[in-house]
Formats: sequence, structure tokens, C-alpha cells
Amino acid sequence: MIERHLMKIRARDALSVEEEQAIRSALGEVRDVPAGQTVIRANEELTKSTLLLSGLMSRFKDLRNGQRQVTELHVPGDFADLHSFTLKRLEHDVVTLTPCRIVTVPHENLTRITEQYPHLTRIYWFSTNLDAAIHREWAVSLGRRTAIARVAHLFCELYVRLEIVGLTTGGGAYGLDLTQAELSECLGLTSVHVNRVLRELREQGVVEFRGGRVVIQDMAELRKIAEFDPSYLYLEPRAR
Repeated sequence: MIERHLMKIRARDALSVEEEQAIRSALGEVRDVPAGQTVIRANEELTKSTLLLSGLMSRFKDLRNGQRQVTELHVPGDFADLHSFTLKRLEHDVVTLTPCRIVTVPHENLTRITEQYPHLTRIYWFSTNLDAAIHREWAVSLGRRTAIARVAHLFCELYVRLEIVGLTTGGGAYGLDLTQAELSECLGLTSVHVNRVLRELREQGVVEFRGGRVVIQDMAELRKIAEFDPSYLYLEPRAR
């Protein structure tokens, strides 16, 4: 059930049999959630964290003018709100973008992990730091990257993150069941602008996004357009 989460951990760190069992023992309720449902609302008190098993989720904030800004996408294997363990509430909402399967982890079980498994505690501390690094990179995109570089960077990032959990296919392809409007909310662009950029990338033979699928035809050129440096994803194995 949590194989993709374990793959994400093992891509960067070792995990003992005992630690894996501790994670499995901490799991709570499994739920299937339809697309477009707010799973966590800003400022509600939280006593459990949510682990995404399948589908896509996002963190977002709505503005009074009706605009929405997505601040991070979550892929299978991600905790959507591990930081709620210490914060106890979020200042943003979390929504399903596609049909999702989630499992909750009660905070009391996370407390037990921190008391009994110091290495596993460091792994999850690293996970929240990784989320922060992704947020910073998104801030750079929103503040300084051109429209085409924003799109290219997001496609590069998602390829790496999905590859780690076994969700890419040969030829640089992966599923991304988002509308152009949802992409625009990730990128801080209008849907019209996103459409124009996607057409430009397709005509250049770099990447095609169609039918909920990204096909990267020229990875080197896509990385060049994005100025993509994956170091912020901390892919190297970590010391125990």
C-alpha cells in the first residue's frame, strides 16, 4: 500500500525492516477521495497527517478576486502535510486534483516514532526540509523565470519526482492528468499564456502535453530552457 512512499525514502536513505514496520504500524484510515475535494482546510485543527498513495494533490491559496495559486504539487509517496505534526494547523488548503487514495497517520503515532526511532525521525525531518526546498524553487519560478522556463522547469521537476516512485515510462513520459487551467494555477500564468507556451514547446520538438500525459522529446533542451538543476531535490543517498 505504501510502496511508493518507501521508494521515495530509499532513494535517499536506508530503511531497516524494523523502521519499515514502524511506518506501517503508524498508518490509520485509508480513503478514496474524488477529484476537486478539499481534504485539509486552512486553520482547522489537525490531529493526523495525510499520505498520498495514488493520484495528484496540491497545496493552494485562494484570493478574494477568485484567483488561486498552487504552491506545490504532491505525487504518490508524498506526505501532503507532514508539517502539520508540529504546526497542528495549516495556513493553506490541500485539494485533490485527480481521484486520490490517501492514508492518514495519527499524530500520536508520529509522536511514538519520534520517541522510539531517531533515524526515522531524521528521515521525516529531512522530508519537511525537502518540501521547503521545493517551495523555494517554485518561488524563484513565480518571481523570476520566464513563462516558457516556468513550464519547462515544472515538467523537469515532476519527471524526477515521479521517476523516483516508479511512475515514468520509457522515452521521458509520465501521466499528468491536469487541465491547462490547473497548470496555470501552478505557474502564475493565464490559461491562454500556458496554451501558447505549450504550443511553442511542442513546435520546437521539446515536449508535448496532451491527454493527461507529458512526453519529453528532448530532455537536454528542456533542461536548458528551464535552467534546471536538480540539486534542490537532494537525490544523493543520505548518511544514517
